[in-house]
Amino acid sequence: MEKLSAIVPCYNEQDALPYFYKEICSVAESMPYVEFEIIFVNDGSTDRTLAIAKQFAEQDPRVKYVSFSRNFGKEAAIYAGLSYSKGDYAAIMDADLQDPPSLLPQMYDAITKEGYDSAATRRVTRKGEPPIRSFFARCFYKFMHKISKTEIVDGARDFRLMTRQFVNALLEMGEYNRFSKGLFGWVGFKTKWIEFENVERVAGETKWSFWKLLVYSIEGIVAFSTAPLALAAFTGVILCLAAFVMICFIIIRTLIFGDPTSGWPSMVCIIFLLGGLQLFSIGILGEYLAKTYLETKKRPLFICKETNIEDK
Repeated sequence: MEKLSAIVPCYNEQDALPYFYKEICSVAESMPYVEFEIIFVNDGSTDRTLAIAKQFAEQDPRVKYVSFSRNFGKEAAIYAGLSYSKGDYAAIMDADLQDPPSLLPQMYDAITKEGYDSAATRRVTRKGEPPIRSFFARCFYKFMHKISKTEIVDGARDFRLMTRQFVNALLEMGEYNRFSKGLFGWVGFKTKWIEFENVERVAGETKWSFWKLLVYSIEGIVAFSTAPLALAAFTGVILCLAAFVMICFIIIRTLIFGDPTSGWPSMVCIIFLLGGLQLFSIGILGEYLAKTYLETKKRPLFICKETNIEDK
């Protein structure tokens, strides 16, 4: 019998875990032809998330847990879950049931019967999400589509079922700065997209603030495109040409009309504009340099404090 590993990153999900466990067990019962392995990855939670996962593990041998020494982030939790998984197939899903486990049978059929290497999900609606967040999310996907060669589908979720070959390809990329939505597209393989309407959290509150999403989007842009560097260089060239034209104009005007007194407000505005553009370009260079600096340290993506999984 083939095994399916369900990987569930958890950060302060004590309220949602009981609902998720009940739902995933129901789905497992509807798929008796597959052996299930449920891996809860505790990403440094400060509530009873780990205790609840341990409780499930005591009563259900299918349940495994991996607990970090601190909060390393969802990307590290995904990588840890994939590295500890032993299934022929691996699924990544959130504990808040915004990734409906009921889609797993359809995703499994897409791989085993239709010949796909992975089955991924995307939201066709953002019902229940703040309008400002939805607007910026759509802008991000449109922007990434234009500047990156890697396919990143609008509304794509991390909820995805993959073959072991697909998982191994992801694990080979041990980079410290990870953006899973981009990595999924970068490794290639044949993927079937399954659409579903947005589902609100079953319990608890989202851990993704607008600021965290903004930082995460910047990491995605830096990780999968060098367009910002080209933009900074292009802006510099345009400004140099503009400055050259202005110098020629000032020289000609001075020779013909003399040197009239010019106002300082316009000069201050120009200085602020050029200074701002310079700092903006330096900031772009700094982002890429910072990512390179972090990669060269070769620090581990996560530190496992305890787990009930033997022989990783």
